[in-house]
Amino acid sequence: MGEKQRKLLVLYASQTGNALDAAERIGREAERRGCPASIASTDEFDPSSLPHEESVVFVVSTTGQGDSPDSFKEFWRFLLQRNLGNSWLQRLRFAVFGLGDSGYQKYNFVAKKLDKRLLDLGATTIIEKGLGDDQHPSGYEATLDPWMLSLWSTLYQINPKYFPKGPDVMIPQDELTDQPKYRILYHKQETLEPELMAESDIIERARGMSPGKLSKDKTKPDCFLKMTKNEVLTKAGSTKDVRHFEFQFVSSSIKYEVGDVVELLPSQDSSAIDAFIKRCHLDPESFITVCPRETENNGSYGEVIKHVPIKLKTFVELTMDVTSASPRRYFFEVMSFYATDEREKERLQYFASAEGRDDLYNYNQKERKSVLEVLVDFPSVQMPFEWLVQLVPSLKPRAFSISSSPLAHPAQVHLTVSVVSWTRYKRTLKGLCSTWLASLTPEQEINIPVWFRKGSLPAPPQSLPLILVGPGTGCAPFRGFIAERAVQAETSPIAPVMFFFGCRNKDTDFLYRDFWESHAREGGMLSEVKGGGFYTAFSRDQPKKVYVQHKIREMRKKVWDLLCDGAALYVAGSSTKMPCDVMSALEEIVMEETGGSKEMASRWLKALEKAGRYNVEAWS
Repeated sequence: MGEKQRKLLVLYASQTGNALDAAERIGREAERRGCPASIASTDEFDPSSLPHEESVVFVVSTTGQGDSPDSFKEFWRFLLQRNLGNSWLQRLRFAVFGLGDSGYQKYNFVAKKLDKRLLDLGATTIIEKGLGDDQHPSGYEATLDPWMLSLWSTLYQINPKYFPKGPDVMIPQDELTDQPKYRILYHKQETLEPELMAESDIIERARGMSPGKLSKDKTKPDCFLKMTKNEVLTKAGSTKDVRHFEFQFVSSSIKYEVGDVVELLPSQDSSAIDAFIKRCHLDPESFITVCPRETENNGSYGEVIKHVPIKLKTFVELTMDVTSASPRRYFFEVMSFYATDEREKERLQYFASAEGRDDLYNYNQKERKSVLEVLVDFPSVQMPFEWLVQLVPSLKPRAFSISSSPLAHPAQVHLTVSVVSWTRYKRTLKGLCSTWLASLTPEQEINIPVWFRKGSLPAPPQSLPLILVGPGTGCAPFRGFIAERAVQAETSPIAPVMFFFGCRNKDTDFLYRDFWESHAREGGMLSEVKGGGFYTAFSRDQPKKVYVQHKIREMRKKVWDLLCDGAALYVAGSSTKMPCDVMSALEEIVMEETGGSKEMASRWLKALEKAGRYNVEAWS
């Protein structure tokens, strides 16, 4: 027999699904070269068994402010244990591929720290870490393609047993060697128990069967919200449409704190769902269960049974994003095998090739083509539903900072949402969730499934002085902070609050103007009397643009005094650059006040961050 077949383990940590996608691609490419690969999320893998692995590829994403995905946190804590020692992983060979965005300060921070820690524990790198960048015209794949080729040739040099078929394999263009990873079982309606399923059970069942489920996501909603108010905050003449939404809990309520985040599952346009079902020749009324293909071999049929069948149309509506997300490159590759028109087949094969990558990016991601639009562009393609279930991007809940306080607004949840729409190549594109919310009225009484979670802005104790920076919709969480302090102030003393707000024009974009100004008056939460202050930057109201960081510099003395009194900094907003600009302004203040160097100021702010007194929540 000789030496046994080598295997590759691919571990991923994904927040939105991109790292999972990249991990699956690495696994597929390894198997095409004859090397069996297993893929697992870092929260489904026991880190104590790492020393027994031979070769592991890590694919990890970094979220905006340098945070790791939730599924990575336990795994990372394990790796940080002091008692592991510098030879714990001496038998392990590894490679790290990171997904990040160079528009942010802590670009690919998670991949970099993982790479360093594995080396500290005695592991050996197969090849230098790869860093995928969202800012690149072709996205992370621009780095992943050459990085993978290098990975295969280096592994082959280490031991040819990895790739019995050699490191450079050509995919046959006329036969699809891959199998879909899921199978669909169709059920006769009569065999179903005529039970009345609660809405939350239907959602839990549909999303529990969906391949798009990222590791241990909660599939059952925490509760449902019903809209009670939909108010436009921006005035006529503004370039933006920002809404204030109010919701009440339906049946059960959830305890939350200021600074928390709520995730909403949006509804897709029903005519688009119907068009997708018609285009794919599916029966919307059929009842289905979706299960991983492995269950055929390993006999765990019980896994399948526990899924109660649901209507195909319901499954598509709740789990498959057919109207707003662009499909991945692999979608085009699989499509090419089902194209019966020669010209379409050639074009799809070109899109799936390395040479066609940039043209695919221009056709697909750059124009933000939806799955439905792509399928309409290639009418000869008839893809089996199994493949669609696997490859159509999953419908994801959208996250928003809560702008209410449970103390000031009992049994309510408020959100401040910018309704997203932009023009690309003469096509008007709209944000799925914000557009849907803006179209709702309280009279419709629609139940919206939601999940609550902690964001990166911890609720502050009332004795903690605050410096808040929240331009645009970044003011949302701070409306909750200040409303909460106003209630607390009625019964006990509270610490001072400085708030820096910014927008384009005072007359059209000044969100919650009356609220802030009433609190800036005598005795209010933001009044000078209370040791605080309210400072505004209207960037377009004068020839030279003025932003929040300029106002922070103007108020340097007061900012420094408050920091010396133990204040915490909170920064929130929808810009990639703003948090960096605010950080630079604060560095300047620290340098000026202490006479120290830029490095010293940077260390001072890092120590503040470590102590939980510098919190940033940014969204793109």
